[in-house]
Amino acid sequence: MAPTPQAPSGWQRFRRLSLRWLINILAIFAAVWLVPGIEFVGPGWQLGVIAMVFGLINIALRPLLTLLTCPLMILTLGLFGLVINAALLALTSTIARSLGIQFIVEGFWPAFLGGLVISLVSLALNILADTGNPRLMVRVQYRRKDEDKEP
Repeated sequence: MAPTPQAPSGWQRFRRLSLRWLINILAIFAAVWLVPGIEFVGPGWQLGVIAMVFGLINIALRPLLTLLTCPLMILTLGLFGLVINAALLALTSTIARSLGIQFIVEGFWPAFLGGLVISLVSLALNILADTGNPRLMVRVQYRRKDEDKEP
């Protein structure tokens, strides 16, 4: 019989959260570097603040926006999620500027492309780092043939 999965310890949760935060930093850096119209000026540690703001916005608003735009998500086969990414990135830019950080997203298309770059880079790095949790566990149990017969 296979052992049941245990809940992660505090250290494992901290490690996973830190790794996802670093992946977010790299993904935002890639968007700044690749997408014209997304600019960042400042010391590197401020990218960490931007990644934290972006993560908190995603945690707080993405489920609500996804629920409210569910018909559009179904109609566009999930592509409206890219518009939600663009809106959340633009909101991150506004909040970062209010904190005194020079993170500027100039309009819808840079936000759209930036959200796409962040999503793809995050996906690739999460796969490489193996940070995902299995959502479905399949347990296969084999029985010997002689166990099937009753005495």
